[in-house]
Amino acid sequence: MQNVDYIVYADYILPMEENLVIIEDGAIAVENNRILKVGHSQEISQQYVSKVVIDGKHKVVFPGLINTHTHAAMVYFRGIADDLPLKEWLEENIWPAENQWLSPEFVSDAVGLACLETLKGGVTTYNDMYFYEDAAAETAKKIGMRAVLGAGILDFPTKTATNADEYFENAESFIKDWKGDNLITPCIAPHALYTCGTESLKRARRVADIHDVLLHIHLSETKWETEETRRRYSMLPVEYLENLGFLNDRVLAAHCVWLTDYEIEILGRRKVGVSHCIESNLKLASGIAPVGEMLKAGIKVTFGTDGAASNNDLNVMSEMSTAAKLHKAVSEDPTILDAKTALLMATRWGAEVLGLGKITGSIEPGKAADLVMANLNKPHLVPIYNVYSHIVYSMRPSDVDMVMVDGKMVVNDGKLTTADESEILEKARYWSKKIRGL
Repeated sequence: MQNVDYIVYADYILPMEENLVIIEDGAIAVENNRILKVGHSQEISQQYVSKVVIDGKHKVVFPGLINTHTHAAMVYFRGIADDLPLKEWLEENIWPAENQWLSPEFVSDAVGLACLETLKGGVTTYNDMYFYEDAAAETAKKIGMRAVLGAGILDFPTKTATNADEYFENAESFIKDWKGDNLITPCIAPHALYTCGTESLKRARRVADIHDVLLHIHLSETKWETEETRRRYSMLPVEYLENLGFLNDRVLAAHCVWLTDYEIEILGRRKVGVSHCIESNLKLASGIAPVGEMLKAGIKVTFGTDGAASNNDLNVMSEMSTAAKLHKAVSEDPTILDAKTALLMATRWGAEVLGLGKITGSIEPGKAADLVMANLNKPHLVPIYNVYSHIVYSMRPSDVDMVMVDGKMVVNDGKLTTADESEILEKARYWSKKIRGL
């Protein structure tokens, strides 16, 4: 019998490996932050012993969900400017608020709230695009969250930089400081084609290549954006980036709503990852991304929540459910995005498009123990005929009992273990009063 750190039991385990099997009456052995073995409970119990055994009666375990596009610190702007089109929402409300309030302290406190909401909803990894990412990294790491943090690049001044050179200096410094960390993965994030000119986009590509990091960008989010790109460059947005040599398998493109068949073919050929932010796109009336066509083209489409200022939450379970149902309706095809595919998009594919496929995204020996245990003993989750369908169509964040990140239990019995929840919420109320001028 081999001693291990944890043995996790469950009525159902969804490893999300290549064959998408379901292990009933399963168990997982965890040692030194890694998954040592996954299999049937009898097999695991005959080989391993642990002082920490997690009971899984009426429970399901699946890989930590992955939010591939968000702006975590914007949780402090949740509800500040609703029911507006994107351009007006962004330029007349969000940018002025950021100019007034952004600081390392603001970002640090806000990321604490984002991590609390995110972890309690079964998300173990998020991909961010924002500012003061050093402060975000410190907070996320302290709480025990896995994060890919993109240092934002713009061509106009903000509180964080006065010109493009300064944005890039900040980004490269951040990348160098955090490269190789076990939880924090730095990347570079040119905001969009309408906020970054040709030279900034080319420079971002060079920085990503030099440091071997992800490129994270908004792409074809609105009809206005595509028309503006045509006006400036006489090309479609994806065509323009292809012409710059920007696109490859280390690019994560958020939104991708207004795509032509030609652009979908380019993204597929270049193996660009896509973050589908259905609820933000619906709320801002930006449109509906052609997810079915992208999937047919072999594109790995994943789920992002966008920031909580435009969603208004960080709930990947809700993104899965909304997307799976909406695309059925608009395509008039109930098979276009099934439950298994939706959970795959939220787990293994999410890890792969972020360059973390060897670390997380599935429950396999050698990978980090990024695990979610949810309680199936709820009125809305019984009886069970298909556990994939339950997770995608019926499960809620409040059903999450336990979350493990990198082999550390960060949520237990539905409560955060690594920080004081009441303190995080009190800080949010403090900032809300400041922003409202109270």
